[in-house]
Amino acid sequence: MTWRLDGLLPTQAPDVIYATPGHAFAAEDRALAQSHEHLWLNDTRVARQVAEAIRNGESEKRFYELQAWVIMPNHVHVLLLPRVAPARITHWLKGKTAMEANLLLGRTGAFWQHESYDHWVRNEREFNRIVAYIEENPVSAGLAAAVEDWPWSSATRAS
Repeated sequence: MTWRLDGLLPTQAPDVIYATPGHAFAAEDRALAQSHEHLWLNDTRVARQVAEAIRNGESEKRFYELQAWVIMPNHVHVLLLPRVAPARITHWLKGKTAMEANLLLGRTGAFWQHESYDHWVRNEREFNRIVAYIEENPVSAGLAAAVEDWPWSSATRAS
């Protein structure tokens, strides 16, 4: 699952045709990683509370088994094995974190984009590729030298 901060729907050039929806998603994600708009997740307080909510969805709510995750400055990637409907998971995660983030930032209004992207993993090879993609996202975006250096990820040393 991937979701973005409000106001960050990337614009896709109308003449670009991607081989698969996955290729289109990857291109949008690269563009999003380079965006300098709405970087509310750069605020350590906000990133920490989003990370706690992601972990609590597994440990306390038992909504899913968490496999991999990363919080980027303006979007989130989570790979999980759902125990409840994915719509219930995103509604809970986005609702809880939006309310808390807005309080921390002293703002009101939409925090997350209404839309989100989800994809069913079909085999072990795809699973491993997606884990690597998620955990390498901060390195690919130039935010960390190594996956374990990014503090808001399942790959971090400092969980």
